[in-house]
Amino acid sequence: MIRFSNLPVSLKLRHPAVLVATCFGAGLLRPAPGTWGTLAAFPFAFVISWAGGPWLLLLASGIAFAAGLWAAGVYCNAALKDDAAEVVIDEVAAVWLVLAALPMTPVAWTLGFFLFRTFDILKPWPISAVERRFKGGFGVMIDDIIAAILAVFAFILMDVLWMVVT
Repeated sequence: MIRFSNLPVSLKLRHPAVLVATCFGAGLLRPAPGTWGTLAAFPFAFVISWAGGPWLLLLASGIAFAAGLWAAGVYCNAALKDDAAEVVIDEVAAVWLVLAALPMTPVAWTLGFFLFRTFDILKPWPISAVERRFKGGFGVMIDDIIAAILAVFAFILMDVLWMVVT
């Protein structure tokens, strides 16, 4: 059953940091707020890619990363947590990075989604090491960017293996 989590007492939903950090409330959905945030990023990614191609989506990812540094820091400070689950702007910036590197096809984007979520959830090295090392807004954002890079590498490896096998 889908439910909503509560905001930190000192923040309201209309606060700009909350809107950015939670991707307009997608991060407040339970269970699996990171997955909801990643899914919420897809319609925006489609429109951005359609309008300007992968370079514009890459630029949007960078802007989301920069905005996330601020918003995640504000939200996590108010929530008294290093990485509040409701903060999903990191998933947005990261999945846009993944999608910018992939062909704009349903199969590629679906596989990119699953690869990114797998790396983000399991947090293999070096993601786990970076997550432990950095705190604040940068710590929230950077581990997902590394998960995105690993997802792109995994996609490329799978694509090469597919070409070899077929």
